[in-house]
Amino acid sequence: MNSVSRYVHVLAACAVFAVASVTGVSSPDQIKALGFSPERLQRLDNVIQSTVDRHQLGGAVMYIARDGQTVELKAYGLQDIENKKPMKTDTIFRIASMSKAVTTVAALILYEEGRFMLSDPVSKYIPSFAHSVVAVPPPAGSAPDVKYTTVPVDHPITIHDLMRHTSGLTYGDGLAADDYKKANLSGWYFANHDETIGAAIDRLATLPLNEQPGQKWQYGYSTDVLGRLVEVVSGLPLDRCIEERITRPLKMVDTSFFLPAGKESRLANVYGLEKGQLVLEESTEKSDYVHGPRSCFSGGAGLLSTIGDYGRLLQMLLNDGELDGVRILSPKTVQLMHENHTGEKYARDTHAFGLGFWVNDDPGYYGELVSKGAYGWGSAYYPQYLVDPQEKLVAIFMTQLTPTGGLDLNQRFKVLTYQALIKPRAAK
Repeated sequence: MNSVSRYVHVLAACAVFAVASVTGVSSPDQIKALGFSPERLQRLDNVIQSTVDRHQLGGAVMYIARDGQTVELKAYGLQDIENKKPMKTDTIFRIASMSKAVTTVAALILYEEGRFMLSDPVSKYIPSFAHSVVAVPPPAGSAPDVKYTTVPVDHPITIHDLMRHTSGLTYGDGLAADDYKKANLSGWYFANHDETIGAAIDRLATLPLNEQPGQKWQYGYSTDVLGRLVEVVSGLPLDRCIEERITRPLKMVDTSFFLPAGKESRLANVYGLEKGQLVLEESTEKSDYVHGPRSCFSGGAGLLSTIGDYGRLLQMLLNDGELDGVRILSPKTVQLMHENHTGEKYARDTHAFGLGFWVNDDPGYYGELVSKGAYGWGSAYYPQYLVDPQEKLVAIFMTQLTPTGGLDLNQRFKVLTYQALIKPRAAK
């Protein structure tokens, strides 16, 4: 890692996407017609710009749409500080956990075809989970080196558990953390694994769960297991299934697990904010997404995408499963995705959880400036997105920042978006 010795800010001009539905630059009159205040949107613009100017963020892209029309689309700063390469609206980002929505959609496509029921045990399709156990504290008087013992699961992990993160799987945390590390299954990063996701998931199945299935919301490898299940049920590698059933029909031209040849110049560098200074964490030249083994398809955190591509996915969901005449999911399935599936099991003191993302089922309780029923998620690399069915709104903030040094711009993005919405719609 090399510290950024010299930072040069470049404001990238707004560009027009070649992809339909995420296009153009709106005039003040168009912005007003969509229910937003151009003056109040300037607050959002100023905050992002000032964060870049203070050298707390290398660069970013933000996108806001209402009723399928662009309100704001803008790039800021640099995607490569060392080479003074401007951020652009078609810059490619590592989207990490924003992959979960894509994989969940792929699984639900198969669900709609009658391939499985959400109540089915995962072991029906991935037999290595047939004998799952749960790590529990060792009995009193155990040897100091005994970190845990195991008990059988009360009931099998279901596909529903995978989608709502109640499987008992974490990212290698808990009593069995040392064994997860030994198995090279600690953390969400799979891009450097020289193995198939099937091999990784079979190894994961031999390790103890952190909780009994269905008992508690815990964030972790659930969607990676779901991605493997998609492979088994569809008979296709996960990358091909997603391409054939989602990205190609939706004309998402820049979404993939690893960077295709010829697109190296568009991949943003990763920076970290450490002790108030931007530090280069990963460049295109040293990225596993470019130069790695390209064999392990992480459905939970492995995809690359652009703001334009991801905007098309979210617009499809906002449109009840259809975009530009192409239907991916039924309206009832999309509705199911943003119901509260966790009840009181959600361990964080923010939101409920649906199928693939958080759901705000009570804005007053959570103290958040969004509509009831809005949903979204973020990424370890700091991007953030939300979809608001009531306001017919899609908002995305894309960047590459980890560690974040306590910066909360990705959360303030939501506040600054909604404060500019001056013609809200009544809940139905």
